[in-house]
Amino acid sequence: MAKFKGAIVIDIEKCKGCGLCVEVCPQDVIVLGNNVNNKGYFYADIIKEDCTACENCVMVCPDAVITLYKAKLEV
Repeated sequence: MAKFKGAIVIDIEKCKGCGLCVEVCPQDVIVLGNNVNNKGYFYADIIKEDCTACENCVMVCPDAVITLYKAKLEV
């Protein structure tokens, strides 16, 4: 099975802070931050670079504000 390294980008101005992405991330890469966006929501924030490109966060985000970039790792 191929292994992947992922990198996510969150559109913080469109994030409503529902926290679904935080709950489904097996690597604990995402948290709800302490800052608010222009709409007053505490938005999701990336706290570490351990993303494995599982796509869980992208699939559960109701507002499609997460973009995933993935690269295949050489084994």
